[in-house]
Amino acid sequence: MAIFNKAIAASLLSILAATAVVGPAAAQDAVLRVSPNGVDIATLDPHRAVSTTDKAPVAWMFNGLVRFLPGSADPNTLEPDLAESWEVSEDGLTWTFKLRQGVKFHGEWGELTADDVVYSIQRASSPETSSFSATFANVDEVSKVDDYTVAFQLNHPDAAFINMLANFQGGNIVSKRAAEELGANFANQPVGTGPFMFDTHVTQQKVTLVANEAYFRGAPKIDRIDYLFIPSDSSRELAYNSGELDIFYARRDQVWIDMARQSGNMTIDVFSPGEYRLLHVNRTIAPLDDVRVRQAVAHAINTKDIELFVGSDIGPAGCSVIPSNYLGEDCSYGAYEYDVELAKSLLAEAGHPNGIAISMVSSNISAHLPVVEILQAQLAQAGITLNINVVDHPTYHEQIRKNVSGMVFYGAARFPVADTYLTEFFNSPASVGQPTAIANFSHCDVADEQIAAAKHEADRDRQIELWAEAQRLIHEDVCAVPINDMLQVWGRNEGVDYGYELIGALNLAPPVTERTTLTR
Repeated sequence: MAIFNKAIAASLLSILAATAVVGPAAAQDAVLRVSPNGVDIATLDPHRAVSTTDKAPVAWMFNGLVRFLPGSADPNTLEPDLAESWEVSEDGLTWTFKLRQGVKFHGEWGELTADDVVYSIQRASSPETSSFSATFANVDEVSKVDDYTVAFQLNHPDAAFINMLANFQGGNIVSKRAAEELGANFANQPVGTGPFMFDTHVTQQKVTLVANEAYFRGAPKIDRIDYLFIPSDSSRELAYNSGELDIFYARRDQVWIDMARQSGNMTIDVFSPGEYRLLHVNRTIAPLDDVRVRQAVAHAINTKDIELFVGSDIGPAGCSVIPSNYLGEDCSYGAYEYDVELAKSLLAEAGHPNGIAISMVSSNISAHLPVVEILQAQLAQAGITLNINVVDHPTYHEQIRKNVSGMVFYGAARFPVADTYLTEFFNSPASVGQPTAIANFSHCDVADEQIAAAKHEADRDRQIELWAEAQRLIHEDVCAVPINDMLQVWGRNEGVDYGYELIGALNLAPPVTERTTLTR
């Protein structure tokens, strides 16, 4: 049992008092109490919601033209959502969607039509109104064919285009009339078509959503969701054990997970996508500009030991530079074999029989530094001295983009198709230090041709082949060493039935749908 000080307890009691259900009628409602690990939301505008805390309520309020099956983050499971069907022209340039008829926006904002879809995609495509505009760079035009038909004209074929229209980030459809009339206030009064609709927001305390009785898949069985902001792990656990929470963001700690499962008072859900962690090797800094030295680094790392340290449930070792369960991941080239003697011989062959020293910037956060220290100890056995400059997390992000670190340990969760990781981390225009920089810390350029060709490929099988070839080239050049995944961990009481099997959730929180039930 964790020990809590009086200040934490007083703060927690204040939050719970502010969120208490009052009155006998309200007590009969099915109220689901959920707590993420953030202090507040930043926005509930789906085209601006980038923080983890924002993503969950947005996912419960909005729909896309297509959707991931509840409980899945696999693009192969996409199914119709606001669209009931679609077709693609023979040249792969025109995608035409037939919309469901009779879908109602929340409140009095009317029926969904093609005008709302056209407006939403145009809004999501503009950097002035969206944080995801780059996603729609291939859309030349989106137009209304009739009230319930929308056509997309692409600049070039792309078999993965359907993924961009899913119920995630820029793919979410908003009410044109509400967004135009509310303007900037739309972020505080969002209007979607999902199973739950916005009710209130109390700063740094909670967001309340209520059931959308007119939801096109049927009225939700949950009457209300209280989304409570309790940023401390220990305080969330205390609130759960006190019966004040039904679902909460839990500790990503294997020992804690094992103990929680043994306690028998909660169900622990571990699901994807995780924050996939790679050790990027900077090919522009000597002696790492020699592929033999990079190979030595790869063979000196024992990812299985790191998996044991983090925990096999939440931190499985990686095998490709593309995260597991992403569409297009290919591990046929195999993980780098752990072989210290081979690493030493490669260093000697490269002219470094007495070893090498490499400088590295590391974040001081608990999810980061301990693994970097394990990597430091492993590399030392092969004669590779890792000199670590430990800084706070914001400084770490600043420094790794200045090309001063020989290696960069970095974790990220992205849309689960190979192109997102390849484009962001291994395409030369994304190299740090360039005007078009994203997060190519290694300055990798060996797979540019395959990455570009896959973006223009209309045939899905051929697209996957190109992604596999890119992974092979990156593997051979050792642009990065796959380390491990860090999966999502949430706890819930056994009275919560999501209505589906929770394997994945792209918005990083369990989907609450019209089928979710609660018994106490």
